[in-house]
This record gives sequence, C-alpha cells and structure tokens, in this order.
Amino acid sequence: MKKILIHSEYIKLDQFLKLSDCVSTGGMAKALLQEGYVQVNGEKEDRRGRKLYPGDKVKVQDNGVFEVEGGGIKE
Repeated sequence: MKKILIHSEYIKLDQFLKLSDCVSTGGMAKALLQEGYVQVNGEKEDRRGRKLYPGDKVKVQDNGVFEVEGGGIKE
C-alpha cells in the first residue's frame, strides 16, 4: 500500500487520483470512476467529489491500493 500525503483536511477523489498518478486529467478520473474501477474503504465509488480524509484507503484497478495520509495541519 502506497501512502499519499495531503496538506489539507481532505482531498476530493478526482484530485487524489491525479496526485497518486493513477490518471493525468480530470476527464480520465471521471471515466475511471464511471467504469467502476475505484473503491474507497472497500466500496465502489463513482463520485468525483467524494471527500477523502486521512486514513481512507483507495483501491484503483490495475494501479494498486493507496492510503490518504495527513500532513499535520495547524489551525
């Protein structure tokens, strides 16, 4: 499992797919989600705007499993 560091409270799923190098554009993220190739915490997800928080696990078919890791946000 590869950990992906974020520096905010959450990240949207389409942005996360780009950050983790699973896709290079938002359009590719949309297609991947529509085809049912993405799971969040073990459940299929098709919403590009799904908010991911530290500890969430994302499985992308043919790309592996990723975990959202927080970067110690200061308020």
